[in-house]
Amino acid sequence: MKLRDIAHSRTGDKGDISNISVIAFDEADYPLIEAHVTADRVKDLFHEVVHGEVARYEIPSIGALNFVMRQALGGGVTRSLALDAHGKCLASALLDLEMPDIARPIQAA
Repeated sequence: MKLRDIAHSRTGDKGDISNISVIAFDEADYPLIEAHVTADRVKDLFHEVVHGEVARYEIPSIGALNFVMRQALGGGVTRSLALDAHGKCLASALLDLEMPDIARPIQAA
């Protein structure tokens, strides 16, 4: 199962810092996301792009995690030669992360 099966994401940027929020579609999936989407795993995923620290902030009241990635945008929007200087595609890449399969109840039609 992919992270995108149980969550959606938003991104933002400020200078050379990118942040990605991961929000569970269903609050029941938040503990799974919290357990398996760690700062280390995100840093490993983006090792070619993120050259600084990755910090994770938990927001259980809305079933979300926020990752702040420093030195992630090639110097920032005004300096980067990257096609995606704002880092918007990073959210899609994070949502491709493999997650453990979980048993889901069958819902009646």
